[in-house]
Amino acid sequence: MKQYKNESYEGERALFKVKDALIEGCEFHDGESPLKESRNLVVNGCSFKWKYPLWYAKNIKCYEDVFDEGARAGIWYTEDSSFTDCTFIAPKLFRKCKNITISNGDFVHGDETFWWNENLVLSYVRVVGAYAFMKTKGIKGSNVEVEGGYAFDGCEDLELDHCKLITKDAFWNCKNVVCRDSYIECEYFGWNSENVTLINCTIKSHQGFCYMKNIKLINCEVIESDLTFEYCENIDAEIHSELLSIKNPISGRIICDGYGELILDDDAIDHSKTEIIVR
Repeated sequence: MKQYKNESYEGERALFKVKDALIEGCEFHDGESPLKESRNLVVNGCSFKWKYPLWYAKNIKCYEDVFDEGARAGIWYTEDSSFTDCTFIAPKLFRKCKNITISNGDFVHGDETFWWNENLVLSYVRVVGAYAFMKTKGIKGSNVEVEGGYAFDGCEDLELDHCKLITKDAFWNCKNVVCRDSYIECEYFGWNSENVTLINCTIKSHQGFCYMKNIKLINCEVIESDLTFEYCENIDAEIHSELLSIKNPISGRIICDGYGELILDDDAIDHSKTEIIVR
């Protein structure tokens, strides 16, 4: 395996198409696409300070690397790669990537990160920024923290556990979501989504669970939440808290500790199709 150690690089495509190499302690300064089209690399303790460092790369193993603010749009079209103990300061990272594993990753300015990917495995990942995880298919996330608006829009096949999500409009237009043992605080949770299951979760949402199909809550708390379940079909909700209000659900069953207000003012809905049970 060829080795590049403690070097400093400038200029476009500094190590273009490099293969079967260890890159350790190196700095990549001004110059786009330093590791474009690379294959079979171990990249350890490196700093990327300019745009597009890892495009069209395959089988890359990164450890303790820093993708600085200038490394915008840094990792696109990359496959079969892992990132461990890395810091990501740049926005718009990880788009149209496949089979990516990230462990102990910190996305400091994670705006518009993780778009249109397939098969992400995340553990102990923190993302601060808006519009994270748009239209990504296949996410397995454990101990993921997200802070910023509009997370997980248009995603499919999500499995999340022990996560903390503080975001506006989370999980819109999604299909096939399972979330366990997590805290979710957002406005307008889950609109237009299908097949969403929440288990042992705490959810705080203004006007949450609306326009959804096949929503299941198992042993969940829904706190400080009003105008819930509007135009929601096939509800199966077991809630261990009181709801501020429920508005015009279409069908299903809601079990809860109580509710402040029940609003059934849409005559086009057959309200007998929804069962509401107060313990």
